Amino acid sequence: MRLDAHVHFWRYSDDEYGWISDEMAAIRRDFLPPDWQAVADPLGFDGLIAVQARQTFEETRWLLELADEHPAIRGVVGWMDLRGPALDDQLDILSDRTRLVGVRHVVQGEPDPRFMLHDDFLRGIARLGHYHLAYDILILAAQLPMAIEMIGHFPRQRFVLNHIAKPNIASGEMEPWATDMRRLAEHDNVWCKLSGLVTEADQDGWAIDKLRGYLDAVFDAFGHERLMIASDWPVSLVAASYEQVVAVVMGWMRDMPEDAQRGILGGNCAQAYGLEGA
Repeated sequence: MRLDAHVHFWRYSDDEYGWISDEMAAIRRDFLPPDWQAVADPLGFDGLIAVQARQTFEETRWLLELADEHPAIRGVVGWMDLRGPALDDQLDILSDRTRLVGVRHVVQGEPDPRFMLHDDFLRGIARLGHYHLAYDILILAAQLPMAIEMIGHFPRQRFVLNHIAKPNIASGEMEPWATDMRRLAEHDNVWCKLSGLVTEADQDGWAIDKLRGYLDAVFDAFGHERLMIASDWPVSLVAASYEQVVAVVMGWMRDMPEDAQRGILGGNCAQAYGLEGA
């Protein structure tokens, strides 16, 4: 089974997707499951994980409704207010929705350098474990030390790092990102998505050769068992086509053993998110 571990869907409006800047005008339109299947089916993908793009509970419910209609959506990583008093009610409302596999918060946009270490956030993460949900970590490279400290509180909680923590690939930055990634990977309950590379590189002039060093560093940290192919489509369209994004990872792992390739292409994603029937 070949799974894309990071896909977004939306019905576009200026009010609800204000984060899509003028430089990202190419994605200011609707993107729905048939659009993904049109580009992913020819490349042999069987399914995907749909990830929140707005921090609203309503969007989480909408993504789960899409999953009911489109079997290719094998799981949904939604949003809930992990710090709020309504968290238990929201978790209970969706407790019978088996396609809900995780929760994400856009920590990269939080100005508080200790956001993930406050008691209310930690209580929210603890609640996810009771519902067997993963937590997707969306941060910038400078926030890795905070994430490492937070993860240390939860040795049995499943975590999935998004976009290799967004190092400044355009400038060739490697440190302290690479060292922090090795520290993060010491926690064996953390997986990593091989996503976001083309958008963190020079979007108008990225080259595969300049991305391989980052893929190698992530492999050195996590090994092949905890890495997963992930497109970040359609956000990635601001820099590359779906086929180009997939080709970056496919070309990089071409000489790996078949079992390692199978894991990166779907098996590790299924394990990280506890997908049923995978």
